[in-house]
Amino acid sequence: MTINSLASARRLSFPTRFFYGFGSIAFGVKDNGFSYFLQFFYAQVMGLPAATVGLAIMFALILDAFIDPIIGQLSDNTRSRWGRRHPFMYASAVPVALTYMLLWNPPAGLKGGALLIFLFAVAVLIRSFISFYEVPSAALAAELTTEYDERTRLLSYRYLFGWIGGLAMYGLALLVFFKPDATHAVGQLNPSGYARYGLFAGALMLFAILVTSIGTHKQIPNLRAPPHERVTMGQLAREMFGTLANRSFLMILASNFFYAMGIGLGFSINLYFTTYFWEFSSFQIGMFTFSSLLAAFLAFAVAPQIAKRFDKRPATMILIPLGLILAIGPIVLRLLGVFLPNGSPALYPTIWIINVFATGLGIAGSILFSSMIADVVENSELTTGRRQEGLFFAAVSFVNKAVSGMGIFTSGMIISAIHFPHEVRPGAVPAAVIRALGMTYVPVQVVLYGTTVLLLIGYRISRRSHEDTLRKLAAAADLAAEGEPASAGAEAV
Repeated sequence: MTINSLASARRLSFPTRFFYGFGSIAFGVKDNGFSYFLQFFYAQVMGLPAATVGLAIMFALILDAFIDPIIGQLSDNTRSRWGRRHPFMYASAVPVALTYMLLWNPPAGLKGGALLIFLFAVAVLIRSFISFYEVPSAALAAELTTEYDERTRLLSYRYLFGWIGGLAMYGLALLVFFKPDATHAVGQLNPSGYARYGLFAGALMLFAILVTSIGTHKQIPNLRAPPHERVTMGQLAREMFGTLANRSFLMILASNFFYAMGIGLGFSINLYFTTYFWEFSSFQIGMFTFSSLLAAFLAFAVAPQIAKRFDKRPATMILIPLGLILAIGPIVLRLLGVFLPNGSPALYPTIWIINVFATGLGIAGSILFSSMIADVVENSELTTGRRQEGLFFAAVSFVNKAVSGMGIFTSGMIISAIHFPHEVRPGAVPAAVIRALGMTYVPVQVVLYGTTVLLLIGYRISRRSHEDTLRKLAAAADLAAEGEPASAGAEAV
C-alpha cells in the first residue's frame, strides 16, 4: 500500500494514542498557569495594575503568535532522519522548562515598570519555546490517521492528558504550594508558593515533552515526508496564503477567534469568581480539580461516541453553548437573587456538580472542534495538492494565542472597570463591585460564545464529504503511482 491519503486511515494502537496524548500535559500546565494564575499573581500578589498586566500578557501572546505559522511551515518542509515533527519537539523540552520556572520566580526587588518588562519578556520566551513543541505535536493528529472517527478518538487522548496536566498542577498549587503563612493569611496571596509551583511545573513539562517525543518516535517511518523540491521563502509565503484561503478553514478559524477569547476570559477571571464571588477557601477551590478531572474523563468517553453518531459540526454547535449555559447559570441566578447564599452548606457541592457537566460539555465540544480542523487537511490537499498539517494547526495556534491574550486582557479591563480592590480578603469586597463583576462577565461571554456557534454554520465538511475527499485523493495517488513506477517502491509501507 502506498503512502497516500488513505495510508493512515487506520485505527491506532493504545500505546500510540497514549504517548501522543501524554505530551499535552506540558501545554495543559502552561495553559492552566497562564489562564488561571498569571494575571492574578502579577496583579494581586506582585502589585501591578490588573489592566496593565492584562495588556502586557495580551501583547506577549500576540507577538508570540506570529511565530506559529513560521514554525508550521518549517515543520511541514523539514527533512531529517527524525521526520518533520520530532526535531522541533525534542529541541523544545529544556528551554520550555527553564523559562516557565523563571516566569514564576521574578528577581527580588523588581517593581513597577521593570517588573512589567520582565513579565512581558519571559512570557514571550516561554510561549515561543513551547510553540516549537505544540505546533508540530498538534500536526501529528492529522498525520497519524486520516480516518474520520479515529481522529476524534486520538484527540480525546490529547485533551484528556492536557486537562489532567493542567488540573494536577492547579490542584497541587492550591492544595500544596499556595499555603498561608505568618504574613499571608490567604494562600493565593503568598508569593513563595508561586515560586515552588513554577519549579515543579517546569520539571513536569520537561518530562511530558520527552515522554511523548520518545514514545511516538517509532511512528516516524509511517508519517508523511516533506516535498523533495527545494522551497524558497517566497514560495512558502505564497503557499501559506493559498492554503489558508480554504473556505471551511476560514469559517472555523473565525469561529475559533471568538471561542478562544471566551475561553481566555473565563479561565483568567475564574479565580476572582471562586475567591470573591462565591467566597470559597483555597482548599475548596483546589478540590474543583477533581470536579474538572471527572469532567475531562466524561468528555474523553463521550466525544468519540458522539462523533460516531452525528456529524461533528452540529454536535459542536450544541455542546459548546450548553456548556456555557451551565457555567453561567449559577451566576445569573445569584444576580437574580434566587440562588444559594454564600456560606450555605449546599452551595459548594452544587457548584461542584454543575462544574462537572459544564466543563465536560465544553471539553467534548473542543475535542470535536479540533477534529474538524484536522479534517480540513485533506479538503485542502484535494484543491491545492499540498498537505500542510503544520500550517493549519499553526494558524489555529496563532489565533488561540493572540485572542486568548485578548481574553486575559478583557478580564483585566473588567477588573479595572469595576474598580476591584487590590489585596483584599474574601468577604471584604463591596457588594456592588461583586454584582458588577457578574453583570459584566455574563453578557460578554454570551456574545462571544454565540458568535462562535453562528460562524460554524459556514463550515462545510461532513463525514460523507470527508470520505468522498479521501476516495478522490486515493484515486489521484494511484494514477500518480502508475505514472511513476520507480518511486512507488520507495514509498511502500
